[in-house]
Amino acid sequence: MKRRLSIKEWQEDERPREKLMTRGAQALSNSELLAILLGSGTTNYSAVDVARDLIGANNNSLRELARQPYEKLLEHRGIGPSKAISVAAVFELSKRYAAPEDNNLAQLRSSTAVAEIFTPLLRDLTHEECWIAYLNRANKLISKERLSIGGVSATVVDIKIIVKNALDKLASSMIMVHNHPSGNPVPGESDKLQTRLLKEASALFDISLLDHLIIAGDKYFSFADEGIL
Repeated sequence: MKRRLSIKEWQEDERPREKLMTRGAQALSNSELLAILLGSGTTNYSAVDVARDLIGANNNSLRELARQPYEKLLEHRGIGPSKAISVAAVFELSKRYAAPEDNNLAQLRSSTAVAEIFTPLLRDLTHEECWIAYLNRANKLISKERLSIGGVSATVVDIKIIVKNALDKLASSMIMVHNHPSGNPVPGESDKLQTRLLKEASALFDISLLDHLIIAGDKYFSFADEGIL
Protein backbone atom coordinates (compact mmCIF):
# COMPACT_ATOMS: atom_id res chain seq x y z
CA MET A 1 0.00 0.00 0.00
CA LYS A 2 1.28 3.42 -0.92
CA ARG A 3 2.42 5.35 2.11
CA ARG A 4 0.48 8.51 2.83
CA LEU A 5 2.38 11.63 3.70
CA SER A 6 2.23 12.64 7.33
CA ILE A 7 1.08 16.17 8.09
CA LYS A 8 4.67 17.11 8.96
CA GLU A 9 5.59 16.29 5.37
CA TRP A 10 2.92 18.58 3.89
CA GLN A 11 3.79 22.02 2.63
CA GLU A 12 3.95 24.26 5.66
CA ASP A 13 1.13 26.57 4.59
CA GLU A 14 -1.20 23.57 4.15
CA ARG A 15 -0.66 22.09 7.61
CA PRO A 16 -3.78 22.72 9.73
CA ARG A 17 -1.99 24.39 12.65
CA GLU A 18 0.13 26.65 10.48
CA LYS A 19 -2.84 27.37 8.23
CA LEU A 20 -4.87 28.49 11.26
CA MET A 21 -2.08 30.76 12.45
CA THR A 22 -1.57 32.43 9.07
CA ARG A 23 -5.11 32.48 7.64
CA GLY A 24 -7.35 32.21 10.70
CA ALA A 25 -9.58 29.38 11.93
CA GLN A 26 -12.33 30.25 9.42
CA ALA A 27 -10.05 29.16 6.56
CA LEU A 28 -9.94 25.55 7.79
CA SER A 29 -12.37 22.81 6.85
CA ASN A 30 -14.27 20.87 9.50
CA SER A 31 -11.85 17.96 9.04
CA GLU A 32 -8.82 20.21 9.50
CA LEU A 33 -10.24 21.77 12.67
CA LEU A 34 -11.06 18.36 14.08
CA ALA A 35 -7.56 17.13 13.13
CA ILE A 36 -6.02 19.86 15.26
CA LEU A 37 -8.12 18.63 18.17
CA LEU A 38 -7.11 14.98 17.58
CA GLY A 39 -3.44 15.94 17.43
CA SER A 40 -2.20 12.85 15.58
CA GLY A 41 -3.34 10.08 13.29
CA THR A 42 -2.14 6.51 12.86
CA THR A 43 0.86 4.95 11.13
CA ASN A 44 -0.74 5.14 7.70
CA TYR A 45 -3.34 7.87 8.17
CA SER A 46 -2.84 11.50 9.10
CA ALA A 47 -4.96 13.25 11.70
CA VAL A 48 -6.85 14.89 8.82
CA ASP A 49 -7.60 11.45 7.32
CA VAL A 50 -8.89 10.22 10.66
CA ALA A 51 -10.98 13.36 11.14
CA ARG A 52 -12.38 13.14 7.60
CA ASP A 53 -13.38 9.49 8.13
CA LEU A 54 -14.96 10.31 11.49
CA ILE A 55 -17.10 13.09 10.06
CA GLY A 56 -17.89 11.05 6.94
CA ALA A 57 -19.14 8.16 9.06
CA ASN A 58 -21.67 10.59 10.51
CA ASN A 59 -23.13 11.73 7.18
CA ASN A 60 -20.67 14.65 7.04
CA SER A 61 -22.68 16.28 9.81
CA LEU A 62 -21.06 17.83 12.87
CA ARG A 63 -24.48 17.85 14.52
CA GLU A 64 -24.74 14.08 14.07
CA LEU A 65 -21.17 13.56 15.27
CA ALA A 66 -21.96 15.60 18.38
CA ARG A 67 -24.72 13.13 19.25
CA GLN A 68 -22.34 10.16 19.34
CA PRO A 69 -21.57 8.79 22.81
CA TYR A 70 -18.00 8.24 23.95
CA GLU A 71 -18.24 4.46 23.40
CA LYS A 72 -19.35 4.93 19.79
CA LEU A 73 -16.44 7.23 19.02
CA LEU A 74 -14.02 4.48 20.05
CA GLU A 75 -15.25 2.31 17.18
CA HIS A 76 -13.60 4.56 14.60
CA ARG A 77 -10.12 3.95 13.22
CA GLY A 78 -7.51 6.08 14.93
CA ILE A 79 -9.77 7.10 17.83
CA GLY A 80 -8.59 5.90 21.22
CA PRO A 81 -9.83 6.86 24.69
CA SER A 82 -7.88 10.13 24.82
CA LYS A 83 -9.10 11.34 21.43
CA ALA A 84 -12.69 10.23 22.14
CA ILE A 85 -12.63 12.19 25.40
CA SER A 86 -11.32 15.28 23.58
CA VAL A 87 -14.06 15.08 20.93
CA ALA A 88 -16.80 14.58 23.53
CA ALA A 89 -15.43 17.46 25.61
CA VAL A 90 -15.26 19.96 22.75
CA PHE A 91 -18.84 19.27 21.71
CA GLU A 92 -20.03 19.69 25.30
CA LEU A 93 -18.14 23.00 25.45
CA SER A 94 -19.77 24.13 22.20
CA LYS A 95 -23.17 23.22 23.61
CA ARG A 96 -22.53 25.28 26.74
CA TYR A 97 -21.15 28.15 24.67
CA ALA A 98 -24.36 28.22 22.63
CA ALA A 99 -26.48 28.51 25.78
CA PRO A 100 -26.94 32.08 27.09
CA GLU A 101 -24.56 32.90 29.92
CA ASP A 102 -25.65 34.28 33.27
CA ASN A 103 -29.24 33.25 32.61
CA ASN A 104 -30.09 33.14 36.32
CA LEU A 105 -32.48 36.04 36.87
CA ALA A 106 -33.09 36.24 33.13
CA GLN A 107 -36.67 37.28 32.50
CA LEU A 108 -38.68 34.59 30.74
CA ARG A 109 -41.73 36.23 29.22
CA SER A 110 -42.07 34.11 26.08
CA SER A 111 -41.57 30.59 24.80
CA THR A 112 -38.80 31.95 22.58
CA ALA A 113 -36.83 33.13 25.62
CA VAL A 114 -37.20 29.70 27.23
CA ALA A 115 -36.19 27.92 24.03
CA GLU A 116 -33.04 30.05 23.73
CA ILE A 117 -31.87 28.66 27.07
CA PHE A 118 -32.86 25.03 26.70
CA THR A 119 -32.48 24.24 22.98
CA PRO A 120 -28.64 24.13 23.11
CA LEU A 121 -28.86 21.75 26.09
CA LEU A 122 -31.42 19.33 24.66
CA ARG A 123 -31.55 19.40 20.86
CA ASP A 124 -28.73 16.91 20.20
CA LEU A 125 -29.50 14.35 22.90
CA THR A 126 -30.34 10.78 21.90
CA HIS A 127 -32.39 10.24 25.07
CA GLU A 128 -35.12 12.21 26.79
CA GLU A 129 -34.41 14.59 29.65
CA CYS A 130 -36.84 16.63 31.71
CA TRP A 131 -35.83 20.03 33.11
CA ILE A 132 -37.66 22.53 35.28
CA ALA A 133 -37.15 26.30 35.27
CA TYR A 134 -38.14 27.93 38.59
CA LEU A 135 -39.18 31.60 38.42
CA ASN A 136 -39.93 34.39 40.89
CA ARG A 137 -42.93 36.74 40.80
CA ALA A 138 -41.30 38.88 38.10
CA ASN A 139 -40.90 35.83 35.84
CA LYS A 140 -37.15 35.92 36.40
CA LEU A 141 -35.28 32.64 36.42
CA ILE A 142 -34.26 31.58 39.92
CA SER A 143 -32.65 28.35 38.74
CA LYS A 144 -32.98 25.55 36.23
CA GLU A 145 -32.34 21.91 37.01
CA ARG A 146 -32.49 18.56 35.31
CA LEU A 147 -35.20 16.52 36.93
CA SER A 148 -34.74 13.18 35.19
CA ILE A 149 -33.06 11.28 32.38
CA GLY A 150 -35.08 8.76 30.42
CA GLY A 151 -34.78 6.49 27.43
CA VAL A 152 -35.25 7.12 23.74
CA SER A 153 -38.98 7.78 23.98
CA ALA A 154 -39.86 8.51 27.61
CA THR A 155 -38.68 10.04 30.85
CA VAL A 156 -40.06 9.80 34.37
CA VAL A 157 -41.55 12.91 35.97
CA ASP A 158 -41.97 12.93 39.75
CA ILE A 159 -44.48 15.68 40.47
CA LYS A 160 -43.86 15.57 44.22
CA ILE A 161 -40.17 16.36 43.73
CA ILE A 162 -40.95 19.24 41.35
CA VAL A 163 -43.39 20.85 43.77
CA LYS A 164 -41.06 20.32 46.75
CA ASN A 165 -38.16 21.93 44.89
CA ALA A 166 -40.36 24.86 43.90
CA LEU A 167 -41.35 25.40 47.53
CA ASP A 168 -37.74 25.12 48.69
CA LYS A 169 -36.74 27.79 46.18
CA LEU A 170 -39.73 30.00 47.04
CA ALA A 171 -40.66 29.93 43.36
CA SER A 172 -43.88 31.62 42.27
CA SER A 173 -44.06 29.80 38.96
CA MET A 174 -42.22 27.28 36.83
CA ILE A 175 -41.82 25.96 33.32
CA MET A 176 -41.35 22.33 32.35
CA VAL A 177 -39.06 21.52 29.43
CA HIS A 178 -38.22 18.17 27.88
CA ASN A 179 -36.96 16.91 24.55
CA HIS A 180 -38.09 14.50 21.86
CA PRO A 181 -35.04 12.81 20.29
CA SER A 182 -37.27 11.70 17.40
CA GLY A 183 -37.30 15.27 16.08
CA ASN A 184 -41.10 15.47 16.32
CA PRO A 185 -42.14 18.21 18.79
CA VAL A 186 -45.84 17.28 18.89
CA PRO A 187 -46.84 16.18 22.43
CA GLY A 188 -48.12 12.69 23.06
CA GLU A 189 -50.96 11.80 25.41
CA SER A 190 -48.53 11.11 28.26
CA ASP A 191 -47.02 14.59 27.78
CA LYS A 192 -50.47 16.15 28.02
CA LEU A 193 -51.35 14.08 31.11
CA GLN A 194 -48.11 14.97 32.94
CA THR A 195 -48.68 18.64 32.15
CA ARG A 196 -52.21 18.60 33.51
CA LEU A 197 -51.21 16.72 36.68
CA LEU A 198 -48.29 19.07 37.38
CA LYS A 199 -50.45 22.14 36.81
CA GLU A 200 -53.12 20.87 39.21
CA ALA A 201 -50.61 19.81 41.89
CA SER A 202 -48.62 23.06 41.80
CA ALA A 203 -51.79 25.17 41.92
CA LEU A 204 -52.56 23.68 45.34
CA PHE A 205 -49.49 25.56 46.63
CA ASP A 206 -50.18 28.76 44.68
CA ILE A 207 -47.43 27.96 42.17
CA SER A 208 -48.24 28.49 38.50
CA LEU A 209 -47.12 26.25 35.67
CA LEU A 210 -46.55 28.85 32.97
CA ASP A 211 -45.61 26.57 30.10
CA HIS A 212 -44.34 23.19 28.99
CA LEU A 213 -41.89 23.20 26.09
CA ILE A 214 -40.95 20.17 24.02
CA ILE A 215 -37.60 20.63 22.27
CA ALA A 216 -37.07 18.59 19.09
CA GLY A 217 -33.88 19.55 17.29
CA ASP A 218 -34.15 23.25 16.47
CA LYS A 219 -37.96 23.15 16.70
CA TYR A 220 -40.09 23.38 19.80
CA PHE A 221 -43.71 23.05 20.89
CA SER A 222 -45.16 25.36 23.53
CA PHE A 223 -48.28 24.30 25.42
CA ALA A 224 -48.95 27.94 26.35
CA ASP A 225 -48.57 29.21 22.78
CA GLU A 226 -50.96 26.52 21.54
CA GLY A 227 -53.51 27.32 24.26
CA ILE A 228 -53.61 23.81 25.70
CA LEU A 229 -51.95 24.40 29.06
